[in-house]
Amino acid sequence: MSPPPRPLHDVRVLDFSSGIAGAYCSKLFADAGAEVIKVETAAGDPLRRWSASGAELGADDAPFFQFLHFSKRSVVLAPAAVDEALCDADVAIEGPGPDWFDPAVAAAQHAHLVVVSISPWGRSGPWAGRPASDFTLQAESGSIGGRGVPGGEPFAIGGRTGEFLAGSYAAVAALAALRRARRSGEGEWIDLSLLETLALGTTNFLSILFQMLEMPPSLHGGGMATVETPSIEPTADGYVGFCTNARQQFADFLLLIERPELQEDEMLAQVAGRLARFDEWQGIVRAWTRAHTTAAIVERATALRIPVAPVLDGERVRDHPQVVARGVYRQAPGGGFAYPRPPYKLDGAEPAPPTPAPRLGEHGTAIAPRRRARRPIGARGVLPLAGVRILDLTTWWAGPACTQILAAFGAEVIHVESPQRPDGVRMLGGMVAGRYQRWWECSQFFLAANAGKQAVTLHLSDARGRALLGGLIARADAVVENFTPRVLDNFGVDWDFVARHNPRCLMLRMPAFGLDGPWRDAPGFAQTMEQLSGLAWVTGHRADQPRIQRGPCDPMAGMHGAFALLLALLERERSGRGMLVESTMLEAALNAAAEQVVEFTAHGRRLERMGNRAPYAAPQGLYACRPGADGLPRWLALSIETDAQWRALCAALPAMAWADDAGLARLAGRQARHDEIDARLAALFADEEQAAAVDRLIAAGVPAAAVVNPTAIHRHPQVMARGFCSAPPHPVVGAIEIPGLPFRCRTIDVRPRRAAPTLGEHNQEILRGWLGLSEAALRELEAEGVVGTRPVGL
Repeated sequence: MSPPPRPLHDVRVLDFSSGIAGAYCSKLFADAGAEVIKVETAAGDPLRRWSASGAELGADDAPFFQFLHFSKRSVVLAPAAVDEALCDADVAIEGPGPDWFDPAVAAAQHAHLVVVSISPWGRSGPWAGRPASDFTLQAESGSIGGRGVPGGEPFAIGGRTGEFLAGSYAAVAALAALRRARRSGEGEWIDLSLLETLALGTTNFLSILFQMLEMPPSLHGGGMATVETPSIEPTADGYVGFCTNARQQFADFLLLIERPELQEDEMLAQVAGRLARFDEWQGIVRAWTRAHTTAAIVERATALRIPVAPVLDGERVRDHPQVVARGVYRQAPGGGFAYPRPPYKLDGAEPAPPTPAPRLGEHGTAIAPRRRARRPIGARGVLPLAGVRILDLTTWWAGPACTQILAAFGAEVIHVESPQRPDGVRMLGGMVAGRYQRWWECSQFFLAANAGKQAVTLHLSDARGRALLGGLIARADAVVENFTPRVLDNFGVDWDFVARHNPRCLMLRMPAFGLDGPWRDAPGFAQTMEQLSGLAWVTGHRADQPRIQRGPCDPMAGMHGAFALLLALLERERSGRGMLVESTMLEAALNAAAEQVVEFTAHGRRLERMGNRAPYAAPQGLYACRPGADGLPRWLALSIETDAQWRALCAALPAMAWADDAGLARLAGRQARHDEIDARLAALFADEEQAAAVDRLIAAGVPAAAVVNPTAIHRHPQVMARGFCSAPPHPVVGAIEIPGLPFRCRTIDVRPRRAAPTLGEHNQEILRGWLGLSEAALRELEAEGVVGTRPVGL
C-alpha cells in the first residue's frame, strides 16, 4: 500500500466562508494535504452551534461542523491583517463571509491569487445581493418546479445537497486555476452561483428538450412537476429503489414484477405514458413489490442487471455490505461520531487521516508568513489545462460531467464510443425521434454534458479497435471511464493495458460502487445513489414516501472524479509517472449525505424528510397564488431563517396582525406553530398575483421566490444576464441554449467552445491525423464496423 497522498502539501488556502459550500470546497483541499486556515470573526461560524436534529451541543462544536473542518486551522484575524495574509496564500474562499472581505479587491491586488466567491446569485447580474435561501434558490432555479406527484404540491430537495455540489464545483475550478497560477503566476477570480448550480444539477436539462420540441413554456408556467416511475416503491419491510433509464432496463423490470405481457404496451414503455396512467401503473408495481422483502427484490433485480438499491437512512446506511466492505465510515478524531472518508484513492491509497477540527481562534489572531518566490505573470488568459489530452470513455452523465469541466478549462477531450453500443445517454434522444432523423444526436443530456469535446468511435470487442485505442493512449495524458469494472476488464482495457501503452498516462476509473466489494459489478445511476445514500430519505413530503432528488449525484460524482484527476496530474508533474485513480459515485453521494450519519452516530437521532420545511427556518413552504392563464396555481416560495426576516415579513403584509403574538417572535415558537402559520399565509396569498407578491417581499428583505418552470430556466433574467447558457451551433439541432458551468471566471470564458460532437465526428481528424491511418484503411474499418458514424443496428 502506498503512503497516504498529500498532493497539495505546499498549498495554503484561506477560507473566509461560513456555511456548507465554502467549507466543503476547502475540505477537499484539506483532505489532499493543503494548509487550510479558516478565518473567522469573534462570533465564529454559525455551523459551530448547529444540529439538524436539534440536539443539545454543550460546550463542544457541532459534529457536523467538525466533519466539514477536519485538518484545518482557525484564526480570528483583524481586517487590517488580511492583505498581508493574502500575499502568502494560494487560494482564498469567500461566501458568505465577513463584510470586510472584498473578493474583487483581493483578486485585483494579488495577481497570483485564486479567489473563489460562492454566492446565491453570483457576484454579477441584476439579482446579485437579492435576499435568498437554499429553498428560494431551489424555486428560482427550476428545481422545485420539476419535482412532485402530478397534481400535488411540488417539493424541494432535502439535505442541502446543492451546497455540497456547489462546493465540489468550486474546488475543481480552484484547483484547475491553481495549476495555472503555479506555472505562470497568473491567478483567477471564480464567481460561483448557487442558483446556476441548482439549475445545472437538478433540472435534467429540460430546457434543452423543450427547445428541441419547439414548445416554449412561460418562465412561471405550471404543470411540470413529475416523479419517476418505477422508482422508490414500498416493499413488505421497507422501501426499494429502481432506475430504468434505458428501454432494456424497463423491459427487464416487467420481467421482474412478473408482467412480461406488458412489454407489448407501448404507452407504458414511455415515461409520459406511465405518468398519464399513474394510478393504474402504481397499482401494478406495488401489488408485486409489497409482496416481497427489500432484500429479495434487490437480489432478483440485480440478477436481471436492473439498477436497484435498498432505500436507506442515516441509521442503516453504515450497515450496507458494500459500504462495510469498502470501509467507508471512520470514527472522528477523538471519537464521538462516524463520518465518510473522502471518495477517491490515488494508486490505491486514501488521503491521510484527518486531524481534529479547530476550536474558534485556536491558532491565534495572526497567520505566520510563508514567503516564497512568485513566478512572473506570463501570457494572460491561457487556459489552465491547455496541452492536456484526455481520452473520455465515459457514459451517461457522471463521467461526461467530469471530463466536460476539464474541457472547459482547456483540456483536449476525445469522447470514445462504440458504433455497436454508443454512449447510453444518446438513446434518450428517442424522445424527439419524430422531429429529427438522426435522433441519437438529440439527447438533452448528451448535448449538455459533452459540449466542448471531440468524438471517435472504436469497437473494443475487435482487436483492431483495441489496438487503435492503445495508439490513442500512447498520445494521451489521461483515460477516464465510469462503467462497472467488469465492462472494460472484459475487453482487457484495464490499468495494465493503459500503463503498457503509456507509462506516463493517468487512468481515472469512476465506478458506481468501487473497484472491489460485493457490489463491485452492480450497475448504478444517480437515482441509485440517492436511494442508497439517504439523500432520498430526507426528500419528499412528510406524509408521503421518500423521493429521489433527480440528478445531483451525477455531477457530484463527476466533480469528485475531476478533482482527484487534477491531484494525480499534479503528482505526475512531480514524479513523471502515471497512476491509477479511483473515484466512486456512491462514496461521493455519501459525503453529500454525511450530516445524516453524523447526527445519528453523535446524538442517536435520525433525520427525516420535512417536505418543504427545514429545521433552520419557519415559516418555510410553498403557497399557491392566483392561478395563471393555464388554470394552474402559481407557487410562491417563502423562507424565514431569522427573527429579523420574520419581523420584515410581518411589516410587508399588513393583514398579519395576528403575527404580533410574542410566541412567534423566535424560531422555536414559529416551528411549534408552523401548521397554523401555514394556514394563515395560504389564505393571504391565495388571491395574490405571484410576481407582485414576490416583489413586495423581496423589497422588504424577505427571501421569497416564484417557482420557476424548469423547461424555461434559460429565460431567467439572472441566468441570461450572467451568460450561463450559450448556443454553439450543432449540425442536427441547430443553435439552442445549452447550460454551461455554474461559475464565471475573470480571465477566461469557460463556456463550451464547440457543440457536443456527433457520433464519430472526428474519426478522420484523429484516427488519420494522430495515428496515420490511410483513407483506405479507415474505409475498411468502417465497412467492418470497427468505426462508424451511425449506431449499428438501427
